[in-house]
Amino acid sequence: MRSLTAPDIHLLIVDDDERIRGLLHRFLVKNGFLVTAARDAVQARRLLAGLEFDLIVLDVMMPGEDGMTLTRDLRSRLSTPILLLTARGETSDRIAGFEAGADDYLAKPFEPKELLLRINAILRRSPVAAVPVALPKVLNLGPVRYDVDRAEMWKGEALIRLTATETALMRIFSANPGEPVSRMQLVEDLGRAGASGDGAQERAVDVQITRLRRKLEEDPKQPRYLQTVRGAGYMLAPD
Repeated sequence: MRSLTAPDIHLLIVDDDERIRGLLHRFLVKNGFLVTAARDAVQARRLLAGLEFDLIVLDVMMPGEDGMTLTRDLRSRLSTPILLLTARGETSDRIAGFEAGADDYLAKPFEPKELLLRINAILRRSPVAAVPVALPKVLNLGPVRYDVDRAEMWKGEALIRLTATETALMRIFSANPGEPVSRMQLVEDLGRAGASGDGAQERAVDVQITRLRRKLEEDPKQPRYLQTVRGAGYMLAPD
């Protein structure tokens, strides 16, 4: 696994507030990241057209195209992790952010150190963990197959794009096929423990499970392979 603050980790910061852009740029560069900043969605799109980033830190409330809309569009074609920043921290807003495709959500004002911790937590979820030899290398989920070593999901010859959080979920489930994993355990394994005590993080996990089911189930409303185990959590049940 590469160092979380290796200089080859490239972050894109998108915020219309010049002061915040400058502060975040200086702080993250000081902590070892390569950082590019954009003032709005238009500039961000231009940068994304020509550069690859390891993570996007995106403000929600921006003039023109807002961060939520940009996230939804980017997620339809990119798997790059997205961390949303917003002045609105209600549970419903966080859930909306996850539904749009964000990997995490941080309410303003925040301590820069917390942002650094959130970024590192997302980056930790991105690399593929070593898989024990005893586990199968490929999991068959009906017409979908999941390559454990490569952390790739395929349907026929088509590669199914997974976000960093979806990849992390598949890593967790593929390490425990046929065994239920509790929602609290998923919260902890995804690095979100302690962020909220009101159940919002568990509900955010539910949102991510729903999104993952849309990619691997023929009927996401009646899941066959990513099952809900009443009172126990979720379980991956390959063929």
